[in-house]
Amino acid sequence: MACTTILVGKKASYDGSTMIARNDDSPSGVFHVKKLVRVEGRDKPLLYQSVLTKFQIELPAGSLAYTAMPNANPKKEGVWAAAGMNEADVGMTATETITSNPRVLGADPYVKDGIGEEDLVAIVLPYIHSAREGVLRLGSLIEKYGTYEPNGIGFNDENEVWWLESIGGHHWMAKRVKDDSYVVMPNQLGIDCFDFEDAYGAKKEHLCAEDLLSWSKKNHLFLDQVDKSHLFLDQGEKVNPRLAYGSHDDSDHVYNTPRAWYMLRYFNPRSMHFDGPDAYHPEDDDLPWSALPEHKITLEEVKHALSSHYQGTPFDPYAPGAVQDGINHTPYRPIGVNRTAFYALLQVRGYAKEGAKSIEWFSFGSNVFNEQVPFFPFGKKVPSYYGNTKEGEVSTDSFYWANRLLGALADAHFSSTSLEIERYQNAVSEKAHEVVNEVDEGKIATLEEANQKMADEAKKLTNEALGKVLFVSSCHMKNAFSRSDR
Repeated sequence: MACTTILVGKKASYDGSTMIARNDDSPSGVFHVKKLVRVEGRDKPLLYQSVLTKFQIELPAGSLAYTAMPNANPKKEGVWAAAGMNEADVGMTATETITSNPRVLGADPYVKDGIGEEDLVAIVLPYIHSAREGVLRLGSLIEKYGTYEPNGIGFNDENEVWWLESIGGHHWMAKRVKDDSYVVMPNQLGIDCFDFEDAYGAKKEHLCAEDLLSWSKKNHLFLDQVDKSHLFLDQGEKVNPRLAYGSHDDSDHVYNTPRAWYMLRYFNPRSMHFDGPDAYHPEDDDLPWSALPEHKITLEEVKHALSSHYQGTPFDPYAPGAVQDGINHTPYRPIGVNRTAFYALLQVRGYAKEGAKSIEWFSFGSNVFNEQVPFFPFGKKVPSYYGNTKEGEVSTDSFYWANRLLGALADAHFSSTSLEIERYQNAVSEKAHEVVNEVDEGKIATLEEANQKMADEAKKLTNEALGKVLFVSSCHMKNAFSRSDR
C-alpha cells in the first residue's frame, strides 16, 4: 500500500499531545472505498480468518472497543481496518508499506500465509493498553506467524510514540520517537540509527526480535563503515538499519525519498539546507528519519504536509506547463496523490478529561482538496455521513464519495477552483476546533452529540463547496460557447 506517515512526539506538538498520521493510498489504478466504524469489545474468544490468505488465529477474550477504517466491502479483500484508536487511548496506524533488499529476503523469506496489512489492526489494537505494548504484541506475532510483506506501523498513547518496521518474514525492530522530535516516512524502510545495546538491555527507546542481532551478523547484513564493523554491540555501537535492511533503488529516488525531502523542507526550512551544492536533495539516501522541528507542530501543518504536491518547487504537477498533452512531466510522486483512500491523524491529549483524550482526525479522498474532521472514539455512535459508505453507490450523503467528487472536479480546474477549496478547508477546520473546544469546556453534553454536530457541519460545508466547484467546472467545459440566447 503506497502511503506516507508523520509521527510527532508530545514536546514537538503544539499542545503536548502525541500525534501519528498517515495517508492510506490505494495502488495505482485502484480507489479503495473506505468508511469509519466503531467495533465494540467482546468477552469471548474469536477465531479470526484472513480473506486474502489462509492465516487464522484465535484471538483472546476481553477485547477493547476500537475505531477502524475498513474497506466498504470486506468480502472482497478483507477488513483492512487500517487505523484506529481503542478505549485505552492507544492509537495504531497500519500500515506503511516499506522496502527491503534481496540479502534480507534470501535469509528470511516472506511467509505466504503469514500476517499482513489486511489483519494487523484487528489482531493487535483491541488487545493493547499502551504504545509499547502494541509494539511487543505485534512483534511477537511476526516472530511466530511471519508476514508476507514489509510494513511500518505507528503506535501512540498519551506519553509515547513508537514506530515498528518488519524485516523479512519473521524479524522486526522498533524505535521510540523522541518527545521533542518528528519523523517522516515515505514507502521505504526508514529507521537510520538503532542501538542494539538498548534493545537487549534497558529497552528504553529500542525494541527488536530476539535474534535480530545474531541473525544480521550471520547473514552479513551490516554495511556501516568497515573499520567499525567489529564494534557492534561490544562497545555500544549504533548501526544504520536503512543500510542493512532497506533499499536505495532508482525507483526509491523517484517514488519515495523525494516525499521525505519535501516534508523535512516544510518543517525545517531554515535549520536544514535544501538548496545549493551541500544541501539535501530529493534523491539523497541519507535524509534523516527524525528531526527537531523549528517550531511546535500543529494539526493543520501535519495535514498540509500530507496534502502537499511539491508546491514551491519545480516538481509541482499543478505548475504551468507541468502537464502537457495529458502527460505529467514532473519526475516525482506527490505526497497528496489522487488515489488516497483516507487520511487519519490519531491524537492523544494527556491534558484532556477522561473519555475525550483521544481524537481521530480524518478525511477521505485526495488530501489536496479535502479537510480533516475530528471524531471522538469514545462516542459509541458513528454518524451515517461517515459510516454509510457503499462501494459502487456514489452519493453526497457519504463523506467519502462527496470528497472524491470534490477532488475530481477541482483537480481538472485547479487554478480556477483553488480559492473555493481553500475557503472550504478553512471553514471546516474552524468548525472542527470550535466543536473540540466545546467538548473540552463541557458545552456539549455527550460525545455522540459532538460527533454528530461535526458530521452535520462537514456535510453542509462539503456540499456548499461541491456546488461552487461544480459551477466553476461547468463554466470551463470544452463545449462552452460565448453567445447566449438570453
